[in-house]
Amino acid sequence: MAVPSWCQAASAVLRQIEPVVVLEQLGSTLFDTALQMVVKDRCANATVPEMSREDSQQKAMTDFYMIYNLIIRLTPILPSLLLSRFSDRGWRRAPVVVPLSGYLLNRLILLLVVIFDFPLRVMFGAAVLFGLSGGYCAYWPAVMTLTSLGSTASDRSKVMMRVELLYGIAGLVGSLVSGHLFLLYSSNLGHGTILLALSTLLHLLCLLHSIFLLQVKQVSDIETEDKCHLISPACDEARDEARDEARDEARDEARDEARDEARDEAPVVEAPVVEAPVVEAPVVEARAGKDMATMVLLFAAAVLYTFAVGGAVEVLGSFVLKAPLSWTATQVGYGNAAGCGIFLTSFLGVMALRRCVSDVALILIGMLSFASGIYFMSFVTSTWMFYLARSLNLFALIPLPTIRSLLSQQVPASSYSTILTSLQLALKFAGLAYIPTFTKIYQSTLHWFPGFVFTLSSAVTVLAMIPVSIIGCRSRQRYETIRGD
Repeated sequence: MAVPSWCQAASAVLRQIEPVVVLEQLGSTLFDTALQMVVKDRCANATVPEMSREDSQQKAMTDFYMIYNLIIRLTPILPSLLLSRFSDRGWRRAPVVVPLSGYLLNRLILLLVVIFDFPLRVMFGAAVLFGLSGGYCAYWPAVMTLTSLGSTASDRSKVMMRVELLYGIAGLVGSLVSGHLFLLYSSNLGHGTILLALSTLLHLLCLLHSIFLLQVKQVSDIETEDKCHLISPACDEARDEARDEARDEARDEARDEARDEARDEAPVVEAPVVEAPVVEAPVVEARAGKDMATMVLLFAAAVLYTFAVGGAVEVLGSFVLKAPLSWTATQVGYGNAAGCGIFLTSFLGVMALRRCVSDVALILIGMLSFASGIYFMSFVTSTWMFYLARSLNLFALIPLPTIRSLLSQQVPASSYSTILTSLQLALKFAGLAYIPTFTKIYQSTLHWFPGFVFTLSSAVTVLAMIPVSIIGCRSRQRYETIRGD
């Protein structure tokens, strides 16, 4: 009897979105390390007038990443919108399956570039194909949509962070082994072939899983139907207080009516009794309903924070390959693993703090964690200092999943995909701004302060904390108003 139960449980797990997330992230981390090292090797002989060899290599690498990442962020805009519409009309798996096919093609093309020694420019075409499939802009909102549908409103932040945790653990494992796998080679094909072949295989398995095994699960939740959208733990308290008050007043009204009926039977003329209106729980709903100002502030915070994080990460890969760090492939893998480890610490932070503080406070804690760590990164001159700076980013991944959770609670289930894809598109437009901005600033400051871009990133993160703080003040005022009433 135990064997069928175990098989049934395993089958249920395989039909969820988590295995797709794990397989995709394992393949992506292997690909990221391979791409980073291939670009370094191809740009090793770059020469720029009036620049040293190392600075010329840095400029060639950052120019490639700027164009490549701009293509990846620009081309998915229309396809992701179309896929989100399909999702909200019932085709929930389409925004998962189609982008995964683009992932597979992108990884396969880099494998061909390494095997047949094609020019690095071929990867620009691979980026176009990746973008036309929707890319990450369609894939990750689809993952969050399926996660939202399969969870209750009260547990949504925790469930989303659990998905982020699996995403981070898979990235951690993939990054740790990616540097070692890159050094392996098959016959005369060169370094990176085994690594890229494994990455392509993982994406193929991921695509097949999403086509044949993935199922859409939707949880019916009373809290969702009531549309309680307050963004602080005070929401539950205010709603419970309103319901208790409604119950008490209804009981008092029934008692008064019974007393009035008894008096009516006696021959006594009394003034008409004016009944007090009953305060019901839907009053909380009216006050806690869809708040466009809150949604705008959440979008602003997400865009500013993505601008800061994305801009820093954009140049971090090139920064660690230059002196004084001068990392090898193995060290690059370990560095990527340190970045993925933040998924684990962020998840543990949410689990430990979510019962003590509101979602707004969680976002602020995460932003403060990133701002301090990336500011310290400005002055990194050795590998141990790099890991020390990374250790300050323990909670840096809390803000965006929490913002997605709050946004999903502001709209009905039929609009989950649309609102989450809209957020992802806003982040893509932020990418169109920060990629050239941070790249050019980094190239201009290579001589006197290469870490200046990290200081700039820290300052923008502080700006992102302002709209979040406004949301916290507004939610506190709303709660005090409800209690006063």
